[in-house]
Amino acid sequence: MSLNTFGHLFRVTTWGESHGPAIGCTVDGCPPGIALTEADIQPWLDKRKPGQNKFTTQRKEPDEVRILSGVFEGRTTGTAIQLMIENTDQRSKDYGDIAQAFRPGHADITYHQKYGHRDYRGGGRSSARETAARVAAGGVARAALAALLPGMRITGYMVQMGPHAIDRSRVDLNIVGDNPFWCPDPVAATDWAAFLDALRLSHNSVGAVIEVIAEGVPPGLGAPLYGKLDSDLASAMMSINAVKAVEIGDGMAAATLTGVDNADEIRMGPNGPEFLSNHAGGILGGISTGQPVICRFAVKPTSSILTPRQTINQRGEEIDLITKGRHDPCVGIRAVPVGEAMMACVLLDHLLLDRGQTGGLRGILG
Repeated sequence: MSLNTFGHLFRVTTWGESHGPAIGCTVDGCPPGIALTEADIQPWLDKRKPGQNKFTTQRKEPDEVRILSGVFEGRTTGTAIQLMIENTDQRSKDYGDIAQAFRPGHADITYHQKYGHRDYRGGGRSSARETAARVAAGGVARAALAALLPGMRITGYMVQMGPHAIDRSRVDLNIVGDNPFWCPDPVAATDWAAFLDALRLSHNSVGAVIEVIAEGVPPGLGAPLYGKLDSDLASAMMSINAVKAVEIGDGMAAATLTGVDNADEIRMGPNGPEFLSNHAGGILGGISTGQPVICRFAVKPTSSILTPRQTINQRGEEIDLITKGRHDPCVGIRAVPVGEAMMACVLLDHLLLDRGQTGGLRGILG
């Protein structure tokens, strides 16, 4: 098994390499009758595409998506949807010097150890370029969610760059798109610009933490014990290239709380139960509560830097290596729309699973 597929009922298979002719995905399980054109998917790809400012890789890719199947007269047919994005700005010559060497922090050495043969041009399948296909699939999921759950909203944003975190008291999700970092704190966005500019000019890179929140998620999505919504969310986010940690709700910080502090107390409101806090991130026992679903993930620093690093080559010789080419000084910036896409795919998948098992029925309260 090559394991290029994720999802249960809404299933996504990505394909292609960083420096191949194209990348893309096959989306199977999308409900029929959903209004869908390239114009519905393209805005999400535009958020992720490279070369938009000096803080991202200068590789110039339009990332224009084409729908090859599964849509007729502007609506999904219920059959497999094939999406393709051409690669138009590859510079494979940048990788000639590392054809026989292993870049520290990259998957080069593990791919070689596992397969004995690898595409060294930009990392092939291990390249963050693969995430464009996920964002395209997320565009399909968003279109379906808009039809099935019109009140739901998914928003991703960066909450930390290196050691510099946002001030939660200044958060305004309406300004996330107003700066190059998808940052909800205008002061932090200004500070990050100066910080990352200095880091970029010193041939270095830095990690980041991304938060994705889904509002309007109905209660009842997810299933015990091996189909938990939070376990599938964690798996989806962890599968994104360069992600090293995932949290749901308070995450690791929950270990510092007492039971009194951590309990999300409940009262009865006019429209049903109301939670007085959301330490659980909208998921209890693997099932959504109806509160906002909150997920965070940590992205490591870009391993491709112009500062020499110690490594070895395929002959086992010790060398110092500089990774040339066009790379993100903070790959977490372009991970924001990827996290949003994975959230959309997982939520649609679990919505379809729930409808298949329960028909959308809910326990009676009051």
